[in-house]
Amino acid sequence: MEQSSKSLGLMLSYTTLLFLASVLIGSVEAYKNYTVGDSLGWYDTLEKPHVNYQKWVSGKTFSLGDFLIFNTDTNHSVIQSYNFTTYKLCDFDDALSNDTSQLSAADPSAASPSAVYLAVPLVKVGMTYFFSSDYDGEQCKNGQHFKINVTYGQGLPKSLKEPADEAPGPADPESGDDQPTPATSVPSSFNNPRDISSDDDDDKDDTKASDSVSLAEFLNLYGRLLNGFFVLLGIVCIV
Repeated sequence: MEQSSKSLGLMLSYTTLLFLASVLIGSVEAYKNYTVGDSLGWYDTLEKPHVNYQKWVSGKTFSLGDFLIFNTDTNHSVIQSYNFTTYKLCDFDDALSNDTSQLSAADPSAASPSAVYLAVPLVKVGMTYFFSSDYDGEQCKNGQHFKINVTYGQGLPKSLKEPADEAPGPADPESGDDQPTPATSVPSSFNNPRDISSDDDDDKDDTKASDSVSLAEFLNLYGRLLNGFFVLLGIVCIV
């Protein structure tokens, strides 16, 4: 009877230990890529009546190192600002360069809009605002705007800590080019957005799973699990 009781206690200990391991490993979150508007992309309600960026933001947690992916066209711009007044005005003409940036410019003169893919890293804690200022703010006033609160999370990955050599700027299509290259404003020093949970060296496999943990995190996790195991083992011995 005593042996059976100890065996049951040991089995429960292992089960509890596995549960703790799954919880702790799951707590190490990866950096995330968010596609703005999901399948609807980045447009105003006049062009796509069902877009609702406030609803899209709801329930999401944005942290340093995450990327926002904008899928739009050259008829819509992407303005990023840390200034609430600029955001409310839907106009960045009088904004300061250190708090507002035009990440992608519209090209109203183009015969037909061309696709734009824009990856924007989140590099500052606090409120961040996005809108399209085209047509005297008409697109912004027709739903093409949203605000997010960026948390510290895991902090910036190494690839985003170094300042860019040049400020982000739109890649304007060349005049007369029937099919211009889609614009992007990710500085050359930035890595392409990818799901990562630690700062891998450049020579490591780029296909490493996004939920991997760094060596330091693993050792910390292992120590916590080991302590938990000994505590449970002590309980079993007492039983």
